[in-house]
Amino acid sequence: MNLKGEKIAVCGAGGFIGGHLVKHLQAKGVEVVRAIDIKPLDEWYQVSDNVENLVADLKEKNNCCNAAKGVTAIFQLAADMGGMGFIENNKALCMLSVLTTTHMLMAAKDSGVKRFFYSSSACVYNGEKQKTADVVPLKEEDAYPALAEDGYGWEKLFSERMCRHFEEDFGLECRVARYHNVYGPFGTWDGGREKAPAAICRKVIEAKASGKHDIEIWGDGNQTRSFMYIDDCVKGTVAIAESDIRYPINLGSSELVTINELVDIVEEIAGVRLKRHYKLDAPKGVNGRNSDNTKILNELGWEPSIRLKDGMARTYQWIEEQMLVGARR
Repeated sequence: MNLKGEKIAVCGAGGFIGGHLVKHLQAKGVEVVRAIDIKPLDEWYQVSDNVENLVADLKEKNNCCNAAKGVTAIFQLAADMGGMGFIENNKALCMLSVLTTTHMLMAAKDSGVKRFFYSSSACVYNGEKQKTADVVPLKEEDAYPALAEDGYGWEKLFSERMCRHFEEDFGLECRVARYHNVYGPFGTWDGGREKAPAAICRKVIEAKASGKHDIEIWGDGNQTRSFMYIDDCVKGTVAIAESDIRYPINLGSSELVTINELVDIVEEIAGVRLKRHYKLDAPKGVNGRNSDNTKILNELGWEPSIRLKDGMARTYQWIEEQMLVGARR
């Protein structure tokens, strides 16, 4: 499928990834008909012109029918989620996102939509395979036998199966990407839903501005992750949506770092060295997680490649600008 010939709806367009995706599609010359999010329009991270920007709760089926009306392809990114602190303390809210995806699938089927993209997560992977920091990169088949992240991960895994069965039973062509830790500008950086890259940028900026030169890190800092910059995320999302890949596939960087190394990178960007305090009882997720990119390389001849230090420099600069604007108010 070439999306340039389709009419697109983006669900979750007021969020971090969704806002970037709408802009990316428009830049490629794709007709984005409708952008939908539950948040009031003035709380959207990015608002695009020449699009019907619709404020609606997509957990309600009628709103999903309105969202799907007149489009031929849907990107379903809408979900109640955040960083590990939010996920671990709001399992029921995360699970309720299953209503959004289920009702959007039903609306897509009823409206004759040709292609349905679903944003899943690396949180679907079996926790037994993520117990050590020296983790073996996760292959797509490592989601089974199922032992997903409680709450959020189980909802994502269930919704993947829904996509599969809607394709098998109703012919709705579905594409599923498992996102690995997406970061970048125009995202959440405070308030409790932010993820590690943004949280660390904010803490370093605060420490530098205050002159206290110390930082609190959740966990012991040895847990490992890979982080994917937003530009790689939206490029991969569109490529997977247009492809013939009929199974959930990893979309993530394979550049593995510890949280301590992530702090090192941000300190270097900021030009400071901080004393580190480790909050060992804080939510920290699995001990190790990395993306095996064998399949995406085989299928697309491409993988996320923006270096962490480069993406973090752009992210740090944007968050610093937001904090300076806030300080002036």
